[in-house]
Amino acid sequence: MHRSPDIRKKKEFNLRLWLTDFPQQFLASFRYIPRSLHLAWQVSVPMSMGITALTLISAALPLGVAYAGKHIIDAVVARLVSEAAWWVGAELLLIIVQSLVLRALFLLRSLLGAKLGLRVNVMILEKAQTLELRHFEDPEFYDQLTRARREASTTPVTMVTETLQLMQNLLTLCGYIGILVSYSGWMVCGLLLAALPATVSEMRFSNTAFRMRNWRSPDARKLNYVEYVLANDDHVKEVKIFGLSRMLLERYRSLGERFYGEDRDLAVRRSAWAYGLSLLATGAFYGCYLYMGLAAARGILTLGNLTLYVVAFRQGQQSFQSCLTAVGSMYEGNLYMSNLFSFLSISTVTHTKAEPTPDILPPLERSQGIVFENVGFRYPGREAWALREVSLKIPAGESLALVGQNGAGKSTFIKLLCRLYDPSEGRILLDGVDLRAWDPEILRGRMAVVFQDFNQYHFTFSENVAVGSVAHLEDQSRIGRAVNRGGAEEVLQGLAQGLQTPLGRWFNDGVELSGGQWQKVALARAFMREEADILVLDEPTAALDAEAEHRVFERFRTLTQGKTCILISHRFPTVRMADHIVVIEEGRILEQGSHDALVKAGGRYAALFALQAKGYR
Repeated sequence: MHRSPDIRKKKEFNLRLWLTDFPQQFLASFRYIPRSLHLAWQVSVPMSMGITALTLISAALPLGVAYAGKHIIDAVVARLVSEAAWWVGAELLLIIVQSLVLRALFLLRSLLGAKLGLRVNVMILEKAQTLELRHFEDPEFYDQLTRARREASTTPVTMVTETLQLMQNLLTLCGYIGILVSYSGWMVCGLLLAALPATVSEMRFSNTAFRMRNWRSPDARKLNYVEYVLANDDHVKEVKIFGLSRMLLERYRSLGERFYGEDRDLAVRRSAWAYGLSLLATGAFYGCYLYMGLAAARGILTLGNLTLYVVAFRQGQQSFQSCLTAVGSMYEGNLYMSNLFSFLSISTVTHTKAEPTPDILPPLERSQGIVFENVGFRYPGREAWALREVSLKIPAGESLALVGQNGAGKSTFIKLLCRLYDPSEGRILLDGVDLRAWDPEILRGRMAVVFQDFNQYHFTFSENVAVGSVAHLEDQSRIGRAVNRGGAEEVLQGLAQGLQTPLGRWFNDGVELSGGQWQKVALARAFMREEADILVLDEPTAALDAEAEHRVFERFRTLTQGKTCILISHRFPTVRMADHIVVIEEGRILEQGSHDALVKAGGRYAALFALQAKGYR
C-alpha cells in the first residue's frame, strides 16, 4: 500500500526552504487572484459589483462607530445631554447600517459561492471531456482530477472573498492608523509587528497541510474506492458471497485512521504555535493599553480620546491580524488553485498529425474501406508492444472477425480504429485518408460501436437506446427501429412504463435488467446510428442466452448489410459468419482467411474451433 512521506522528516527541510523563499512565496500568494476574480466576474457581474460596493462601505463603518463612541464619552464627561443623545442615535444608525451591510454581504457571498462552485465543477467536467483515453488510463491523471475537484466548490469563492476581505480590512486599517499615528507612531509599529509571527507560522502550516494532502492523493482515491465497493449495488453481491466486508472495512478504517492521525498531529502543532504566538500580540496590546490608561489618569488624555485610541488600537490590531489571516488564507487557497489551474491546463493536443497533412475534406465516397499499413502500438509508459506489424485491408461493406486469446491485442485494434489512440508506427487509412487527417467528430460519426464493457446508464429505457445518436434523442420511430434491430423488443414489452421506464436501481422506480437484457439494449444503442457505415461489435452476444444468440446469428447478415463490420468474439458460430477472419496472437497477425480456409489449413484457428466444437458434443 502506498504510504505518505514522513511529514515530520519533511517538516524541518520544508521550514528552512520556506523561510529562505518567503518573499517569493508571499508574492506567489497573489498569483491566482486575477484569474479567481475573473471567474467570479464571469459568473455574475451584478453580484460581483454588489459585493465590491458593500465591501467598501463596510470598511468605513467601523471608523464611524469608533468616532461616535469618542464623542459620546466626551459629551457624557462634559454633561452635554442632548449632544450625547445625538451621538448615541448616530452610533445606533451606524450599527443598523453595518448589520444590514454584513447581512447583504453574507447573502451575496453565499449566492456567488454556490454559483461559482457550480461553474468550476462544470469547467472541470468540460475539461475532462476534451481529454483522451490515455489520460483516463493513467493513475496520475486521477490524482490530478481528485486534487482539482477536492476544493473546487469552496476554494475559488474563498479566494474571491478573502481578496475583498483583505481590501476591506486594509481600508479600515488605514483609517485606524490615521487616528493612531497622531498619538504614537512607535506604538503602531509595535502592535503591527507583534502580529507578524503568528501569521508567518500560519502560512507555514498551510503549506505543510497542502503538501500533505497532495502526497496522499493516491491513498485518498483508494479510500473513496473502498467506500464505493462497500456501498454500491454493482459490488454488493460479491462482497456478501465472498465475505469481503471485514477485509474492506479494515482497509477503510486503517486508511481513515492514518489520515486522522496525520491531520490531528498537524492540527495540534498548528494550534499550539498559533496560541503561543498570539500571546505576543495580546501582550503588546495590553502594554499599550496600560500606557494610555496611565496617561488618562494623569490627565494627558481625555476619556473620550482614551476610548477612541483603545478602540482604534484594538480594532486596528484586529484589522491587521485579519489582513494577515486573509493573506495566509489566500496563500493556502493559491496552493489549491494551482491544482485546479494545472488540471485545466493539461494539454489536449496529443494526436499526432498525418505526414503530410492533406488539406482536404473527408471524401464523400465510402468505397475504399479500411487499411492498416504496418501498424504498431505501445501504450504510454510501457515497453511491450500491444500490436506490431499489422497490415490488413477491410473492404467497404464486408465483415471482419478478430479472434485471439485475452490480451492478444484485439481491443487495442478497435481503439486504434476508433482513434482513441494513434499508432506508434505505421498508419490507418479510411477511404484512402489517414485517420489523423479526419475530423474526430466526423470520423466517429461514421461508426456505431458496442464495447464489451458497455455502459449501463441509469436513465430511461428510451434514453439508454437514444444516446447512441444524441441528435435523435426524441425520435421515437428511430428508437423503435433500433430496439427491433438490436433484439430488445422483448425487454421493452416486459416493462410497465415502456420506453419511459427508468433502468437501474439508483433512482426511484428503477428496474434492474439482467446482463443479457442490458446487452440487447447496448446493441439497440449501436443501431440508433443509422447513418454509420462502420459497425464495431466487441463480444456482442457474450451475455445472451442460447436462444437470443441464435436469433442474432440468423439476423447477422441482415443487420450488417451495407456496413463494414468489425467483430470480436470468442464464439465461433458468430465468427464463421464473417467474410474474413484474422487470428491475432501476442499483438501480431498469426493467420487470416475465411472460416473454411482456416479450418482446412489446420492452424491455430482450426485448433480453437475444434476445441470449442468438442464442448458442444
